[in-house]
Formats: sequence, C-alpha cells, structure tokens
Amino acid sequence: MKIYLLFRLLAIATLIAYLFLRNNSDTRWEYDLVLFNLVALLAALSIALSPILDDPLGRYGVIGAIISWSAGSITSSLNSFFEIKTLLNLDLIAQSLYALFYPLAIFGLTRAIRFKAVSKSLELLDTAIIAIGYTTILTALLVRPAMTTIDGSIFEVFLAILYPVGDVVILVLVLLLVFRQRMSWRNGLILIGATMFFLSDFYFLYQSYLGRYEFGSLTDVGWLISFIFLSEAFWFASNEVQAPRSFNSAVATIALLGSSTLLAIAVLQPSYIPRFLILPAFVTIALSFLRMGVAINDARNMSNEQILARTDELTGLANRRKFMVDCQEFLKNPGSLLILDLDGFKAVNDSLGHGIGDQLLKQVASRFQRVMPSDALLARLGGDEFGALIPGGDGMEVARALKATLTYPFHINSKEICLDVSIGEASNEPGSSALEQLLRRADEAMYEAKRSKLGVLSWHNQLGTSGSRL
Repeated sequence: MKIYLLFRLLAIATLIAYLFLRNNSDTRWEYDLVLFNLVALLAALSIALSPILDDPLGRYGVIGAIISWSAGSITSSLNSFFEIKTLLNLDLIAQSLYALFYPLAIFGLTRAIRFKAVSKSLELLDTAIIAIGYTTILTALLVRPAMTTIDGSIFEVFLAILYPVGDVVILVLVLLLVFRQRMSWRNGLILIGATMFFLSDFYFLYQSYLGRYEFGSLTDVGWLISFIFLSEAFWFASNEVQAPRSFNSAVATIALLGSSTLLAIAVLQPSYIPRFLILPAFVTIALSFLRMGVAINDARNMSNEQILARTDELTGLANRRKFMVDCQEFLKNPGSLLILDLDGFKAVNDSLGHGIGDQLLKQVASRFQRVMPSDALLARLGGDEFGALIPGGDGMEVARALKATLTYPFHINSKEICLDVSIGEASNEPGSSALEQLLRRADEAMYEAKRSKLGVLSWHNQLGTSGSRL
C-alpha cells in the first residue's frame, strides 16, 4: 500500500476519533481546536497528495479554500476558548478568513469540474470573473436591506450576508456544471460536498439568527464531512467530455454587466454602494477587458494556425491538403487541373545541397505565381511537384506560360542553374469527372510529356496508365 493512500483515510479516521471523544467526554479545547481543524487540514493534504492528473490551479484553489476556512476556524476557536486580548480583532480576522473561502472554492471547484488537459487562459479568466463578479453583485443587492436588520458596521453586515451569497453561488455553479456533463464519481462527490457545505452553513446561519447556536456543537461536523467528500473527489479522474466554452463566456458577460452597473450606481449614488464593493467590481471589469484581449489574441493565433495548416512552409504556396480540398469545389465548374514536375531538380539538389535546393524551389514558386490567373490556385504537392487549378478554358495557355517562366536560368550564390518542367493537363467536365479520375489523367499526361520531352501535354484517350502515381 502506497504511503500517500494513508493520508486519504487519515481525515476520516481523525473525524471518527473526534466524534468518539466529543460524545464520551465534556467539551475540551483539545478536541474543538486541534482535532476538529485537523480533519479539515488532512482533507486538504489528501487533495494535494492525490496522484490523479488534473488541473493544478483547480486543485490549489480547493486546497486554499479549505485551509482558509480552517484558519478562520482556528482563530475563532482560540478567541472562544482563551479570550486572547490583542490589538487585532480576532473575530473580524476569523470572519475575513471564512469569507476568503468562497472565491477560492468557486474558482477551484469550477476548474476541477471543467478540467482540460491544457487549460486555456480564457477558461482561467472566465472562472475568476464569475467568482469575483457574482459574489460582488449578489452582496451589493443584499447589503442595503441587511443593514436595516443586522447590527454592526457596514463591513460586518457585508460579512454576514457574504456567507449565504457565497453558498448559493457555489451550489448553483456546481449544479449547472455537473448537470451539463455526464455524471462521474468526481462530479458526484463534488456535488455532494458542495450540498453538505450549503446545508451546514445555512443551518449555522439559521441557528445564529435564532440565537440558538452553540460553539463547538456536533452539527459543525457537517462542514468537515463536506471537505472529506471534496477531497475524495480529487482521487477520481474528471470527465473527458466538457461543457461548451460558451457557457462560461455567457455567464462571465453577465458578471461584467452587473459589475459595470454597480460602478455606475456608485458614481450616481455614492452613499448606496459601500466603498469596499467598488474594488471587486472594478477588478471584474479589468479582468473582462483582459479576457477580451486574450480572446482576440487566441482568435488571431487560431487563424494563423489554420493558414499554416494549408500553406506550404517553404514556398508560401497552398499545400497538398489545401489543393485536395479546393479540388472538390473545382469539380463543380469547367476548368483544367495541371500537374507540374520539375526536370533536373534532383541532380541540383544532390550536387549542390538541400539549402540551394530549397532556395531554388522558392524562386520557382515565385516565377510560377507571377503568371497564374487571379482566380486560379497554385500548390506545392511535395518535393519538386506542383499542382494548379485553372477555372475556365485557359488551362493549356496557363500551362505554356508556366513552362516559359523556366526558359532562363536561376542565379543562387553565384551559381547559374537551369531547370525545366513537364506539365500534364486534364480538363474537367462538371458532373462527369471524378476527382480521382481527373488527378490520374493529369498525372498520366505529365508522365507522357516528360517521356516524350514535349513539356506540356493535355490528356487524351490514347495515353496509357502505366505512369500513374496519384
């Protein structure tokens, strides 16, 4: 048994020990301060030691959320058991640490469910915008009504309403993400963990509202159970089938609009929106603009990749893939398909080297391109072979013009190089020609042109098929 598997069970064993000791003895600080929080920390450690390949940012987010919650619990326990007197408000520190749990949990759980082998920048930014934006918007909607019913400063009111807001955001996001994919062990355990935390938190808030909550009650175990379920989820692989990216984009757009509205209200009615909500609203907008820049850059890169996928890297002409795709459309209209094969190139490439050969191919491509009609396609099919699609009835004229471009020598590195080309032409008759047949005919004509030294030849019925290569 591998050592890290022990840590997977240690949080459960510690929780059982805590329940046994609490049930058979009076309340003691060793139990509620040490054992209780140790369960949460061991759950975080279990996530860190899981060998399953997943998104590290999602994993760190959930670990950070559990540690932040545990740090708040430790601070609160110290203040309750020992009544430590300090210049710092320990209760406020504890509440702030609890509050930090929510953005970290939203970020981590969202990425844990939507894991991809290579996480994109857009996915990261969308998650951050959702986590910060929705928490800010819902808090802003509730903070003003809450101030009339909850005693304390506006920041204490903010913390009081942040918990139910955060609970709702986490549960709704997890539900949406899980049910947009097929159910799996990871998604199911995350859903159970999020639901347990939601129920435990709302029970705590309800009891606190009624004035019945007692520190260290056994009902607090619900939080620990939720952390254990979340830690177990990370021992199972995530789904390979992911929800569409448009889901995150649409939800992030709503967060941007809501945050923009908050800033507008803050300008028009400065007293209505608390100042501490302006910063997260501004951060949401800033992240949205950053997302826009990343999206534009990704689109540009994708466009470049698509161009490169259909372009010959050496000559800049269309490559064989592009040529074959365009042939399908070419078959719908009259035209000529040309196959061109350079004569004498292999000898130059072998004697002068591939560097000279590459430069020679670039210059050949440049000469060919100059005489091509604007609506025609010239492609390098591989090696010293080229193909052309000529719409209309000018195929032979273009073929002769292509051959004529090689009647004078090339000059590369003070060397004079002469080449020739053999060209086969096959005419397309819409509705009667198949692509494979057209390619074979042009290839047969090119072979016969090379064998007979005619240079340019149009396919006719008397040509044999012994030289066919395509």
